[in-house]
Amino acid sequence: MLRHAIAPSARYTKASNDVIRHPRLNSDAKLLLLYVQSLPDNTTFRPLSELAQKLGIKGRAYQKAKQQLVENGYVHEWRSQSDGGRWITEQLVANTSLTTDQACRLRGGTPPLPLPAPRPPSTHSPTVGAPAPRMAGGYEPVEDHSDKTTPHPPSKAPKPSECSEAPEPSAPSALSEPKHPASTADAAQLARAEGVLLSLRHSRRELHLGVREAAKLAVEAVKWLERGLSESDLRHALLAERPAEGVRSAVGFLRYRLAQKLPEPRTPIESYEPARPRDLIECQAPGNKHTFRPLLDETECTPCRLAAANAMYSEAPSPEPDHLPWRERFARINATPTALPGEA
Repeated sequence: MLRHAIAPSARYTKASNDVIRHPRLNSDAKLLLLYVQSLPDNTTFRPLSELAQKLGIKGRAYQKAKQQLVENGYVHEWRSQSDGGRWITEQLVANTSLTTDQACRLRGGTPPLPLPAPRPPSTHSPTVGAPAPRMAGGYEPVEDHSDKTTPHPPSKAPKPSECSEAPEPSAPSALSEPKHPASTADAAQLARAEGVLLSLRHSRRELHLGVREAAKLAVEAVKWLERGLSESDLRHALLAERPAEGVRSAVGFLRYRLAQKLPEPRTPIESYEPARPRDLIECQAPGNKHTFRPLLDETECTPCRLAAANAMYSEAPSPEPDHLPWRERFARINATPTALPGEA
């Protein structure tokens, strides 16, 4: 490969090699970061999305580029509510990867702590192992997978065989936390809960958990799954209602939220058993013998009881109607003396 480069004498921006060769930033993320660094100071009030539109980075491409910059520490955001109730979003764009503490110090006007400088090469030959790779820009070089477009899956806890060192068994003490027996929760449920806890750092960097921290909190998180909630419901409950002052301790914040927002257990639905129909019995009414299914304690079927009732009404003599004209009827009523109270 041949290369010809002429350094410009004016109107140029210094770009760090750590940004240009970053394996976890795509071309849109790098271009957007360099474009923001080249702007004058009077354009800092404009949001990052508006600056991305000037470069033609919109929609899904902008969201992906911004997510990569946030995950790698080049973009930090804070949301706060003013006295009038309006929400304000502050964005910090840096040309070097910053941690959350360093970004907060810059936001408050305090210079951040310097990044660890690489150690000078030692003159002594190593006794065990090969020399460690050189640190560049605050991160260790990794294998380049930028040509692959596979989605970033949630982090999973490594298997016991992948760990370099096994924890030494220690004697139980009164100050140590009580250990829950492994039989109280299913191993598959614990793995699901632990995967949800480890994936929270992809949405909020301050909720970064270690493997051992996630394993301890999974005992509390598995209670949510046992009560019928899905992994999406658990993740939404842990990420909702972000505190305005930020999260100081990810373990303490998640332990408190898992205990305080634990939903009520679902009450089991009582099984309904329909009433068993009565057996067939023989009708006691006169006539042909037949059977029927009674509803209560009746001894005759419904058609026989209806026939008996109709026959009883048809045999009763009907009173003859009074055909007196209305004038004679009123005269008879007026002629009838009214009995006073107490008279026979």
